[in-house]
Amino acid sequence: MSETAVNTASSLEIRRDFLRRSLIGAGLVSVGSSSAWAQSLPAVPANPQGSEGLQTIASLAALGPLQAPDANGLRLPSGFSSRVIARSGQKVASTGYTWHSTPDGGACLASGDGGWIYLSNCELDGGKGGVSAIRFNSTGGITSAYSICSGTSRNCVGGMSPWKTWLSCEEVDRGRVVECDPFGQKAPVVRNALGWFDHEALTFDTTTGFIYLTEDKSDGRFYRFRPTRANDLSSGTLEVARRVGSAAPYSLQWLSVPTPNPSSSGTRTRKQVSSSSSFNGGEGCWFHKGVVYFTTKGDNRVWAYETAANRLSILYDDNTASNPVLTGVDNVIVSALGDVYVAEDGGDMQICVIRPSGEVAPIVKLEGHNASEMTGIAFSPDGSRLYFSSQRGTTGSGANGVSFEVRGPFLGI
Repeated sequence: MSETAVNTASSLEIRRDFLRRSLIGAGLVSVGSSSAWAQSLPAVPANPQGSEGLQTIASLAALGPLQAPDANGLRLPSGFSSRVIARSGQKVASTGYTWHSTPDGGACLASGDGGWIYLSNCELDGGKGGVSAIRFNSTGGITSAYSICSGTSRNCVGGMSPWKTWLSCEEVDRGRVVECDPFGQKAPVVRNALGWFDHEALTFDTTTGFIYLTEDKSDGRFYRFRPTRANDLSSGTLEVARRVGSAAPYSLQWLSVPTPNPSSSGTRTRKQVSSSSSFNGGEGCWFHKGVVYFTTKGDNRVWAYETAANRLSILYDDNTASNPVLTGVDNVIVSALGDVYVAEDGGDMQICVIRPSGEVAPIVKLEGHNASEMTGIAFSPDGSRLYFSSQRGTTGSGANGVSFEVRGPFLGI
């Protein structure tokens, strides 16, 4: 297809005490400029990644232990509640729209009328993937649901642009990035310049306009895209990282990828620069205050790349953690003040929080979904509601995915 569009004083003992008490329909089009394409989208408040209003939690211990499972199978801290907002194969509330199977990456943005929109990727293969949206009013009522992209394959995660479009990533060999209008008013646009590979997630460095991308392969790479023109994804330079140094923290050398859009017979992108470094199963990716946080599921690590200092550190590693409560690292988001939320693929089916202090603990645990994974974590714009899905539900089948909303005192704890 032609070119077309994340150190307080909390001690290790506090963390251990908490852990003990916790029990333990649209077609693809070809256009040029992203900025021009986005100009006609509805104006919404600036909140590129859906958590700018979120405040930090004073201490995870202040939340108390996770309670017994609620009616939806969720173990939450006291004062939190949940509801199911959608089930695969069933109508969303009273909208008449059927929710997709295998719900994966998600995002949330303000809708400009006091409400918000939750976006969810569909990870079906063979051109059966896409992206669905649920729109909420100012009180959280569901007002509509609809498709914003279809005809794509294995839409995994992605990232929100500063101009409020959703960049959905195809996790297939020579997968593409597709730019989508959350309001469903404009047709999706393939962004070939961001490369053809097993895309997982991406995030924008809002200080430079560069995009960082992960690749979900055991020998996957960590990429950077430098657009030729600001806010225009139609052209630019795709680069791949090479780690420099014998141990973390590393510095990175960025090497140009010669052929970001290979033909079906071309060399795989991750193999085009032999001196580049592999990252074992790249997953979620999020930019916050000069740092790109990303996860690698193959070695259960959460990484932190300081872009200005060009320094790559390991924030979390289950092999070295004193109490590795977090395993199967996958989707990642970061609160406005630096709390890193990580969803598990397998593991204990938890969403865990890593505090700036190093404190790590689950804030959500889903019971009875052992053959599934937690996906699509995203906060409502005001930070009071957390959205996510169980991709394969209780049966392990994508046709039985469940999407949830958790409400609670995420703010001001």
